Amino acid sequence: MNRKSANLAIISNNTFEATKAVNLHNYDISSALQTTLEFNELIAIFSTKIANKIPHSAFIYTNAEFDLEVKSGVFTRHSCNYALKVEQQQLGELKLMRNHRFSDSDLRLLETLLCCLIYPLKNATLFHQALKKAYTDPLTQTHNRTSFDDSIKREMSLAIRNTQSLSLIFLDIDHFKAINDTYGHECGDTTLVLSAKWIKESLRDSDIVFRYGGEEFVMLLNGTDANGAELLAERIRASIENHTIAYGMEILKITASLGVSTLRDNDTLKSFVQRADKAMYIAKNKGRNQVVVAK
Repeated sequence: MNRKSANLAIISNNTFEATKAVNLHNYDISSALQTTLEFNELIAIFSTKIANKIPHSAFIYTNAEFDLEVKSGVFTRHSCNYALKVEQQQLGELKLMRNHRFSDSDLRLLETLLCCLIYPLKNATLFHQALKKAYTDPLTQTHNRTSFDDSIKREMSLAIRNTQSLSLIFLDIDHFKAINDTYGHECGDTTLVLSAKWIKESLRDSDIVFRYGGEEFVMLLNGTDANGAELLAERIRASIENHTIAYGMEILKITASLGVSTLRDNDTLKSFVQRADKAMYIAKNKGRNQVVVAK
């Protein structure tokens, strides 16, 4: 074998070994990413797995569809951004950061490694889209009764374990049947949609609103004591009272009655919920358009 042929053979073997190493590394990343459908876990796993190949000090992942931001690490001024999508489906945006610039070879390698992340992100997106649909009231785009049943169990457990306050607000739109009977169900639907909008505008990011059934809504307030819940309930009540609904040639004024309960040491799920529900009906019986705190 002449020297030229030998050099070609060495190059060929080196290329083969390099390709094999990249493929094994990609397989390792892909296998690790198959273990979860949670966005935060997927991004953390990907960051860890590529750290030796693409050193970085921090990552930020955002997903507008799910109002999600996942970030970790030490944030610096040098970064690279990738909008992730497959088959026209948006999968969010990933930013990696470090204290020196990413080279062209770094970026080429990163683009190759990102291929391992795309389909796990697509699977996570499909899963959470299905979950969101199953847990969302299609009319008001609030959480539904199924979501409430799951969420309250989880929040009660966390509140007890961490010795934190947890409160409930039950809300019923006053004279809702009369709205349906007088103006029709389309007007009733508009009333529900706008009421949900005004409720959500009054809440904190950590609070959750559910359509409990018919014209009833429930708000689950973690880290909120009785005084804080009463203040929030009064803000919601005032917001609904101060808005108007234009329906055709009619201008409607609506009000709501609200009941508040705060988790007690001896509460069961049933007693916690029933206390707020009872307080709401006391508010209605006392003349409506008011807040009653369960004693």
